[in-house]
Amino acid sequence: MAINIEIKAHIDSINELIPKALAIATAEPTELHQDDTFFQCEKGRLKLRTFNERQGELIFYQRADQAGPKTSFYLISRTAEPDTLREVLAAAHGVLGRVIKHRTLVMTGRTRIHLDRVQGLGEFLELEVVLYDDEPQSSGIAEAHQIMAQLGVSPEQLIEDAYLDMLQRQK
Repeated sequence: MAINIEIKAHIDSINELIPKALAIATAEPTELHQDDTFFQCEKGRLKLRTFNERQGELIFYQRADQAGPKTSFYLISRTAEPDTLREVLAAAHGVLGRVIKHRTLVMTGRTRIHLDRVQGLGEFLELEVVLYDDEPQSSGIAEAHQIMAQLGVSPEQLIEDAYLDMLQRQK
């Protein structure tokens, strides 16, 4: 399983944060539309991320719900038939919910900066520091804190819940 260190923060405005993210970027930003369907899963979370009718990813992950940097273990399998796979998984496991978002992805070295506009929730920042094999988690945590500081994100802005959890609480 791959491992990364993640943080999630509520932000007031992506437009205010994007110049800071671009100032530390090591690649051009990518704009993504993501439709995530979550399925019942006992040992973690299972979601199908659809980009379009011919491109999707089935993602399994385990991550603690806590504010601040957290370790995430994940596996990804790509699919060219996301709609059919969604039907199969829904029939087999049941659907928990859906999260629809527009994501601006900015890379800074090995860290993915996600600037998310989540339908029904607002605007958020996610950082994912991808760890190397056998690298201590403390290195990724230190890098996440450094990037938070560069972006001007305070610890008070950090949130612990997944987007799905926040949407379900609204119901």
